[in-house]
Amino acid sequence: MTRLAPRGTRASLELLPGNTRMEKDLLGDKEVPADAYFGIQTARAMDNFQISGIPISLYPDFIASFALVKIAAAKANRDCGVISNDVCEGIEAAAHEIIQGKWLEQFSVDVIQGGAGTSTNMNVNEVIANRALELMGHEKGDYEYCRPNDDVNASQSTNDVYPTALKLTMLTSNQRLLAELKRLVAAFRAKGQEFEDVLKMGRTHLQDAVPMTLGQEFEAFALTIEGEIAGLETGARMLLHINMGGTAVGTGLNAPSGYSDKVVEYLRKETGFPFELALNLVEATSDTQGFVTYSAHLRSLAIKLIKVCNDLRLMASGPRSGFSEINLPERQPGSSIMPGKVNPVIPEVINQVCFKIMGNDLAVSMAAQAAQLQLNVMEPVIAASVLESIRMMMNGSSTLRNNCIQDITANHEKCRHYVDHSVGVVTALVPVLGYKPSTALAAEALKTGKGLVELIREKGLLTEAQIEEILEPERMAWPLGR
Repeated sequence: MTRLAPRGTRASLELLPGNTRMEKDLLGDKEVPADAYFGIQTARAMDNFQISGIPISLYPDFIASFALVKIAAAKANRDCGVISNDVCEGIEAAAHEIIQGKWLEQFSVDVIQGGAGTSTNMNVNEVIANRALELMGHEKGDYEYCRPNDDVNASQSTNDVYPTALKLTMLTSNQRLLAELKRLVAAFRAKGQEFEDVLKMGRTHLQDAVPMTLGQEFEAFALTIEGEIAGLETGARMLLHINMGGTAVGTGLNAPSGYSDKVVEYLRKETGFPFELALNLVEATSDTQGFVTYSAHLRSLAIKLIKVCNDLRLMASGPRSGFSEINLPERQPGSSIMPGKVNPVIPEVINQVCFKIMGNDLAVSMAAQAAQLQLNVMEPVIAASVLESIRMMMNGSSTLRNNCIQDITANHEKCRHYVDHSVGVVTALVPVLGYKPSTALAAEALKTGKGLVELIREKGLLTEAQIEEILEPERMAWPLGR
């Protein structure tokens, strides 16, 4: 059985006849490749879960987070007298290598798996144990000196380690996502300033409304995304409560006294995040609402971006038979049959990114409601969905900024033409002439093709000074001043 491998690692990792070592577990004996750092439980998982084709190694932050949790646990176990200092140092050294990006090819389990993430946890335990053995001067598989379960996983369960590692991964990834989103906001805001004097028609119901500026429109794009950044920051704070030391169901069975407080403190020091021990570990062990809330904020951001990208596509439609108010940068020929056609491919791909994120959020919601009694066994699909969403949103935001927003230009004349030939400016007459006379004036302008100003002059409704003051488009875009 071959599998995918991350970039920068060996081309593949195979479970094929060759040099092997024999390992034993509850179910019996199984051969493992002799040079593999993973062990028997990882090998079984590779057989059992050929699902998405995406190994956990393609999420290196997730692996690094597990390694950080294992370091904190090892130090707490050493302080509590559960493991020796030598074993602790071996675990820590092996885990630091993993944090630095080594041995990624050894993390071979499919990201979607049964068992509530036990296969992922054991993959980490086995790799750390076997690498620690080498660093301590022993052979792989010589578990007498450092054991995956009794030492690397001491005082732990998948049920507290997996959600803690996932929360740490999300917090780390969220920081990078927020930085990218802030750059996107800045790009929209820069365009807002660049276009602040470009007058255009605003539209409601896709019909002419009242004048505004292109700059106001792009500033609105910046603000709508900025609001979602605040939401993601709020959602991330829910991830700071962890259940380390709860072990299997939250009662703390097999964890020594004082372990929970120590492991949380060490995790704070190792990561820089202000983690706190959940108030009730039984409740926290089965609860996934932090993941649900954060995913919901990603969905909300996706909804906002869909609207923004739809607007960009409408504003750039044409170039001859659409709005053509802005020009999106030309990125590639748009058709295999129509010469000269260029499509808005960047907003299109961002729309698809957002659709996928909304679908992932549904998967997270379905998985969260599937919790039973003291555990939610569906956390692997929550991890796969949320981590994919963060990665896609980060990449999508960068793509939108670099390949689209920064190089948008305005069609000044086209925008002004729509203002000058729209009956939407009649709205400004309502306070002076009243709604009914203004409606009649607009209807006549549409029927005859005459301009509003022309009709006003014919009918003697306003003086030239009044016309200039009331119907001056810039005044309508900033009725209260800039």
